[in-house]
Amino acid sequence: MTMGCVVPPGARSFPGEACQVGEARRFVARALEGCPARERLLTCVSELAANAVEHTESGAGGTFTVTVRCPREGVALVSVADDGGAGEPATGGREEMSESGRGLALVDAFSSHWGCRRAGRGHLVWAEATWPVPADGPAGACRRPPGLWQDAEDSPARPQGVA
Repeated sequence: MTMGCVVPPGARSFPGEACQVGEARRFVARALEGCPARERLLTCVSELAANAVEHTESGAGGTFTVTVRCPREGVALVSVADDGGAGEPATGGREEMSESGRGLALVDAFSSHWGCRRAGRGHLVWAEATWPVPADGPAGACRRPPGLWQDAEDSPARPQGVA
């Protein structure tokens, strides 16, 4: 049985309040039930939602929207769209790491890829996680086209010119 997303992709908007970060996390937890990358993406969505509330207009009476997608086997994606603000999302510098700026550094550490783009008046920040998926065919089988290496003499495992 292949592990992956159990529910279809979905999106949900939340009031821009700190107490809603946990609700966003629960939404993603339900959507990624059975997903091997679930815990990593829960950390990511917690950070992204907290950033939306703390650093954008979402936290000043606005909203933020969380989207969960599994575009293909072995890949899951969460994103948070905010209401915009004065700055651009960025990891904090060394001086900032003691008090703030760790959120996107955690997203970077827990995701396979992440990024940000302008979306309307706000930003869309996303994190993607990947995991290995089984190859087609029986375990350990070497798949090769018919006619390749007809006999052991032609095998690349046998160096040329060796008797």
